[in-house]
Amino acid sequence: MSDLFPRWYNQLPLKIALGLLVSAVVVSAGVWYYLTPKYSRVGYQPIQPVPYSHATHVGQLGLDCRYCHTGVESSWYANIPSPSVCMNCHSQVLPNDPHLAPIRDSVKTGAPVPWVQIHRTSDFVYFNHAVHVNRGVSCVSCHGQINKMVEVRHEQSLTMAFCLDCHRNPAPNIRPLDQVYNMTWTNDPARQLEAGVRCVRDWKIRSSHNCSACHR
Repeated sequence: MSDLFPRWYNQLPLKIALGLLVSAVVVSAGVWYYLTPKYSRVGYQPIQPVPYSHATHVGQLGLDCRYCHTGVESSWYANIPSPSVCMNCHSQVLPNDPHLAPIRDSVKTGAPVPWVQIHRTSDFVYFNHAVHVNRGVSCVSCHGQINKMVEVRHEQSLTMAFCLDCHRNPAPNIRPLDQVYNMTWTNDPARQLEAGVRCVRDWKIRSSHNCSACHR
């Protein structure tokens, strides 16, 4: 009596099991690799070559964001300050601190300080800092309470959904222009929302939902 099924059918369960195992390994490796903070970004907090504390400079000393990030109101990007900006103060304050050696060396040699970039969007996304801060979007909306961070971390996801939520309902993230750089403007959500609604109405803000606004 001949076999009802070809002989290779006997190996089919083994092949299926191996296929499932390989798939599970690939999926697990992909999740482990791409969902680490370096790729999902939220919580990403790299060690920088110079331990700069926003909690000290902004939170305690009251340094304005624009003193270091000079281009934020006129450029699409918020620039990292040059070492000479740091030395405006540190030529007198802690001038020989070993932690500041990379800054002093950079001033002498002209070589850039190798800062590690924390906040970034995908290459296919266009984001303009100037447009947002000049329409009342504070630093804290995207960067969190930067004034309390000893080491800067990636606070928000900055995903498409994150941006669209704000574009569809901007009022909670809008504040008077003279409060954009005030990291502790108000802790009252109702008051902030009321001010945001008023600003959106008075300034006739119409956040674009068109793909071309961010994808150019």
